[in-house]
Amino acid sequence: MGWDEWEGLKADAEARGGTQMQLNQTAPDPGGSGPSESLKSDKKAWVTAGEGVTGLRADIGKALTTLENGQAGLGDTTGCQSAAAQKELYDSWKKYVGDVSSRCGELGGLLEKSGHDLEKSDQSVLADLDQLKVKYADTEAVGGQAPKGK
Repeated sequence: MGWDEWEGLKADAEARGGTQMQLNQTAPDPGGSGPSESLKSDKKAWVTAGEGVTGLRADIGKALTTLENGQAGLGDTTGCQSAAAQKELYDSWKKYVGDVSSRCGELGGLLEKSGHDLEKSDQSVLADLDQLKVKYADTEAVGGQAPKGK
């Protein structure tokens, strides 16, 4: 499309008196009464989501107990490489699953608090979520990394 053609299209649109667009508000309801009511935040949804995420901690706790019970008979791992490797793996998973539990508690609490207050700005909640990402960053994979581009 050439410049002249573009200018002609713009002039035609202006002549037709096209509708104006305002980006800082929602479109009015079909009845023309004002901004859409569907944009209201539901406090109960936030609180329920937070309670659900926090509630995951109970199942995680059961899993940790099962994991611990499975290790009960391992005993001394000196002199047995497979037993030492199993203990190392157990210790690693125990820490990881414990961190997952803590993360669920913190994230659930953040969601619940956001639901109760709804006073924080989106940027403030995002900053809190970013802090959780940093605090609970996953560890690097064992066994090397996949080649780049694959």
